[in-house]
Amino acid sequence: MTDDTFSGINIFLITARSATFTEAAERLGLSKSAVGKAIARLEERLGTSLFYRSTRKLSLSPDGEAYFAVWSSALEEIRSTESSFGSQLGVPAGRLRVDMPVAFGKQVVLPVLLSMSRRFPQLQLTLTFSDQLVDLTDEGIDLAIRFGSVDSVPGLVARRLTSHRWVTCASPDYLDQFGCPKTLEDMASHRAIVGYRRGGLLPWKMTQAGQAMKYSPPATYQFDDAEAMIAAAVAGLGICQMPICLFEQSIAKGALVEVLQDYEPEPVEVHALWSKSNHLRPKIRCLVDELLSLFEASPSPPSLR
Repeated sequence: MTDDTFSGINIFLITARSATFTEAAERLGLSKSAVGKAIARLEERLGTSLFYRSTRKLSLSPDGEAYFAVWSSALEEIRSTESSFGSQLGVPAGRLRVDMPVAFGKQVVLPVLLSMSRRFPQLQLTLTFSDQLVDLTDEGIDLAIRFGSVDSVPGLVARRLTSHRWVTCASPDYLDQFGCPKTLEDMASHRAIVGYRRGGLLPWKMTQAGQAMKYSPPATYQFDDAEAMIAAAVAGLGICQMPICLFEQSIAKGALVEVLQDYEPEPVEVHALWSKSNHLRPKIRCLVDELLSLFEASPSPPSLR
């Protein structure tokens, strides 16, 4: 980076938020000519046009839109960092971006985040619910929640939060109609509700003769959304496999019952992942601590009982 890397950035950002150079000049306390020259120097340094100019108004070019998005995000991060200094040290503040599995995120993580937001009004949230894997860096995610083992990834911190039984369930209506499978061989005459991700089916986790294994049941129904899978199981469409925490409400109501218990796999771990560069940020530390406290108090959150 050179000494003039940041030259003209503030003028560019104010101008991008203005309808004309005249409006930008008034907001900056500069002459229209000075604003125009600053933008021209910036465009010359970057080697591209940032604005479409007309007599009526300014509009950003595609390169201008990309440049504006980058700097707006960078300044928001700077403000977030500064807000944690001084009298606010240790208090969650700024924007927290969290990505989490759909059903688990809504049932377990979301209540924790809403409680944090009420206690820390300077905390802002951007939440995404997805059963697809995302790249934290590319997507700008501060913290992600993931099921299963986590491979070591350079630059990322992985913290185990808890583990949950991984169970197979069906509705009483389904079992009345098709019978209860006792072995994996019995599944040949049954209907399964399976996960579907990136063009492929997700096999079930099973244990047979003391050995962990993957089993591909008849994939009658294929979903890329855990909530839809649970709804399909409760509706009596077929047999479904999930972490117990997502089935507990339905099991408690009698809407689902466990099957194939002899093949139940080892509990699945739940991890929080975040960038090492975010390791000491209060907003990250607070969320992780809140989740750890929740799971230490009860392996299955009280809200799911």
